[in-house]
Amino acid sequence: MPTSDLIVSVSGIRGIVGDSLTPEPAARFAAALGTFLHGGNVVLSRDSRPSGEMLRHAVIAGLLSVGCTVEDIGIAATPTVGIAVRNLQAAGGIQITASHNPAPWNGLKLFGGDGAVLPANQGQEVRMSYDSQAFARVGWDKIGRVRIPPDVSDDHLRLVLDNIGVAVIASRGFRVFLDANAGAGGPLGMRLLGELGCEVVQYGCEPTGEFLHEPEPTPAHLTEVAPWVKRHEAVVGFVLDPDSDRLALIDETGTCLSEELTLALAVKFRLRSVTGPVVVNMSTSRVIEDIAVAAGCDFHRAAVGEANVVEKMRATSAVIGGEGNGGVIDPRLGWVRDPFIGMAQILNLMADERKPLSQLIAELPAYSMLKTKFAVPKEKLPAALAALTAAFPTATANTVDGLRLDGPDWWLHVRGSNTEPVVRVIAEAPTEARAQELCAQAGALFG
Repeated sequence: MPTSDLIVSVSGIRGIVGDSLTPEPAARFAAALGTFLHGGNVVLSRDSRPSGEMLRHAVIAGLLSVGCTVEDIGIAATPTVGIAVRNLQAAGGIQITASHNPAPWNGLKLFGGDGAVLPANQGQEVRMSYDSQAFARVGWDKIGRVRIPPDVSDDHLRLVLDNIGVAVIASRGFRVFLDANAGAGGPLGMRLLGELGCEVVQYGCEPTGEFLHEPEPTPAHLTEVAPWVKRHEAVVGFVLDPDSDRLALIDETGTCLSEELTLALAVKFRLRSVTGPVVVNMSTSRVIEDIAVAAGCDFHRAAVGEANVVEKMRATSAVIGGEGNGGVIDPRLGWVRDPFIGMAQILNLMADERKPLSQLIAELPAYSMLKTKFAVPKEKLPAALAALTAAFPTATANTVDGLRLDGPDWWLHVRGSNTEPVVRVIAEAPTEARAQELCAQAGALFG
């Protein structure tokens, strides 16, 4: 097994199980969160990775040792954790997950009492406690306990159904392909689609953690799955990542769609019934901005990261937001990327429009996006960004998160990595050639 460093950030930890991630740092990080929360109830959940059971015991030990009561909801989707924190009036939560990372990985994701991922300032406090090991350990008579609450997925399901046109969707009798890839979201996804009157062709909907393909639901990883949508005559294929906070789409022809288009369709549907601000991150496709502007809505961009998008959504009273990785955030449900409301909204849009998914996509503004990275030592990054700004004097510059340059029909976003000496460069333009040209121009300046 290759060695690796444990990735420690303000949002949690992540590493290779048995290598950089062992029970010891998991227990310490849990104790750090419990110390920050001053005890209280903490919701605990995990995705379906087999290593989650081992880490569960470590996390429980860490939380109990600082006097927390653990509300263990078992295997559940990440957005369900956010709902459970609020409904159980917990002080916070921990989801044991490595999100879209390969099977050898796992990690911890931290939530505050509002059911949102901890913002950076609070996450920094937890990390400082973890680094210093300054934990508020309690004596034998103050140790917390573990409880098993009622099935919280019922609350999640009800919230989705209460905010969607169930009868309209059910009247169409859609056949839908659902690929949960043996992750946490299969059972809830099946229940939801059943309640919406869909006939479901399921693939990997048992949460065994034995992934049937690479966990990240990108087109490159779905080449074998995609043809099954057409083969089963389904109107859409929905694909979830292991902890079910991202949603990818396959149209009725078996074509994999960019994850950017998941949020685009959800935003288009949401703005049909209400107008209001829309928030995405700096690296999300311009197609969402076009949809918001066409609907007469304010549009805002936040720094990359779910917590940053949520903070901006709250500040602007946004009606919907999210990230271009297939993450839909609907504040009516909570402050976590939620693929279940995304599935329902897209089916509702298809039912209302009476158009196949491929046609709905064809009617959206078309752009080509390219993601690259270049090796740039951190100390040289400021000068490189200054040179890049000078190279595009007519573009609008935004330095909230690295450097984003906006032209009349293109944009370029450059930001340093937090874990390696590289810069990530993302460009979007009307054509693939123009996006490649923009990335090449940036790369030449970084050389």
